[in-house]
Amino acid sequence: MSLGVEHSKVISIVGPTASGKTGLGIAVAKEFARRGVEAHIINADAYQMYRGMDIGTAKATPAEREEVPHHLIDIIEPEETMSVARFQDMARACIHDLLAQGIRPILVGGSGLYARAAIDDISFPGTDPEVRSRLEERERQEGAGALFDELREKDPVAAARMDPRNPRRTIRALEVIELTGQPYSASLPRYRYVIPSVQIGLDLPREELDQLIDKRTAAMREQGFVDEVRRIRSKLGATAARALGYQQIIDMLDGLHDEDEAFAEIAQKTKRLARKQMGWFGRDPRIHWLQALNPDLVSNAMGVIDAADAGEYDAIDAKADEYVQHHLGDIH
Repeated sequence: MSLGVEHSKVISIVGPTASGKTGLGIAVAKEFARRGVEAHIINADAYQMYRGMDIGTAKATPAEREEVPHHLIDIIEPEETMSVARFQDMARACIHDLLAQGIRPILVGGSGLYARAAIDDISFPGTDPEVRSRLEERERQEGAGALFDELREKDPVAAARMDPRNPRRTIRALEVIELTGQPYSASLPRYRYVIPSVQIGLDLPREELDQLIDKRTAAMREQGFVDEVRRIRSKLGATAARALGYQQIIDMLDGLHDEDEAFAEIAQKTKRLARKQMGWFGRDPRIHWLQALNPDLVSNAMGVIDAADAGEYDAIDAKADEYVQHHLGDIH
């Protein structure tokens, strides 16, 4: 490619857990190196940022990080809190810094909102305890229906996409409206890049993904995941403790079930997570899905990247702005 890095797309590799995102990211970086272009990986996994949470989050090994530099891994302690808004600032700063140095950024991660926050038109309005407390008191006094009626009047677009039986989201929407003076719907993420990007998704049959998850869970056990949890359990803050697998091992250490049961539950919940991840990523029409087990995966990925750099997908990606993510959950 004759395009300079500054005119190239940021690469984002997404997909369900255990699908091989880390391996593909490293392989793509090496392929760029063969072309004379330096490429680094930026972690977009919500839990790989925590120090000491290595086995349970399937971090790239020290040897892999020696081969290709990784950013935003091991940057905070487990007792600290990482929010998607904080990650957005860090990821965008990292992207711009790498591009300024002529280095190609490759985002890698299965945390859908984090991956999108780095490159998409998503904002995260702040909070105000006083405003929220007042709205919560009104909900207790007047009922959730009254607050939802107010939301419907102030922001019918947002109200049409929300469940009136979910007062927490109604309160959040009214809080954002009061704080920003803008409709809550204006802050909802859209499928629109604010940083030119190309997304590659890894897909594979459900049965084969389940087998990979079983293998990964067994490897975690062999690599000493129980010892890892024992070592850091006292340091786990409320956010880090939500990483899948850690609570199951803590329960085992507390005698609630045995080791076999703990790892069986981890495998089962990881498979459930993988389904949710595929549902999340499947709603994004800009992702180029590749078969994870195809022996030509790396060359296929490079083909997608080269086409994106040449602008072949720009018109299609621009149309994706018509789509809005309707079911966000509690992202604030």
